[in-house]
Amino acid sequence: MFRTIHSTFQTIINNIGSHDLYKTFKREYRELKDFYIDDQQRKKLESMNSLKRFVFTFWSIFKSMFNKLTPFRQILFIVAVFLIFVRIGFSSNGTGIGDNPTLGGLLLLLILLLELKDKLLAKSELHEGFAVQKALMPDEDPQVPGWDIWIYNMPANDVGGDLVDFIKLSDQRYALALADVSGKGLGAAILMAKLQSLIKAFAPDFTSLSAFVKKLNSIFYRDSLKQSFASLIYLEIVPGEQAIKLVNAGHLPPVLIKKDKIQCFDKGSRALGLSGDADYEEITFKMSSDELLLIYSDGLDESVNEKGDFYEKKLFDFIPRLNGLSARKAGSMLVNEVNTFCGTARRHDDLSLIIIKPC
Repeated sequence: MFRTIHSTFQTIINNIGSHDLYKTFKREYRELKDFYIDDQQRKKLESMNSLKRFVFTFWSIFKSMFNKLTPFRQILFIVAVFLIFVRIGFSSNGTGIGDNPTLGGLLLLLILLLELKDKLLAKSELHEGFAVQKALMPDEDPQVPGWDIWIYNMPANDVGGDLVDFIKLSDQRYALALADVSGKGLGAAILMAKLQSLIKAFAPDFTSLSAFVKKLNSIFYRDSLKQSFASLIYLEIVPGEQAIKLVNAGHLPPVLIKKDKIQCFDKGSRALGLSGDADYEEITFKMSSDELLLIYSDGLDESVNEKGDFYEKKLFDFIPRLNGLSARKAGSMLVNEVNTFCGTARRHDDLSLIIIKPC
């Protein structure tokens, strides 16, 4: 028993020593406010002085937290606070002033344990969802003769709404897709899986990318929720050739990194799911062996650091440094750069990348 206590205590000390407590506290407090305080309340806070802002923030967090409890746990919470502050006790002589904060504290601990149980149960289910989601995506970089390809996906939460996929349509046709489904969490992940299955099912039957994405959109629009949509970049390559056919359905424009300049493609057509009858333009372009094509999700340019600064401005200052590198080396450098920029700030968007280079 002594060894167990000592081991647990040592683990706690090591965990504390491996973190910057001040930065961790700031991050946790910021995330607490982001979760419990809505946009309307944030606008009120902007017009308040420091003291009033602190009181209003505390009360808003407390009120929102209380409202999120189940009715039974709300009752337990009220009883616990009553016991802690009113300090009514019971004795053989009847009711009187006693020392019952301990009982109130135990009730608060019980509420904490119940909430933790719910969280761990949900997290376990999300981990299972993540395992399934990960199994649906390529587990290694695509291998296509004449092409150097690197793909990357990192969900911001346990499951994500980004899709990165590689499909061998035939010996002479290979496809890559990067999509970003609206929303977050489990709902976005389910729609992502549906979109992925549609792409795999219909892509081999179409030689026209425009017609394929038009068909994809009509089904996605028909079967998805009205508020749901997805941006998509779908492209096809041929082994040994340096030409790319591409359709952009409402996604961020790809970036072509050349030796002496950066070329951003035009904005694409409408995202999937916004209209049942949308048209999509297919473009074809050639690349040289010293060029890189970067396709990315908004988890890259909208990455935020501890100060609330976005990475977008730094992104296009950094991109020229990727020129001349292999796809994997360029991707690793870019991910490391973003991670350094974000620091301890928590990610709010999935980060997905495809980098392509003729070789």
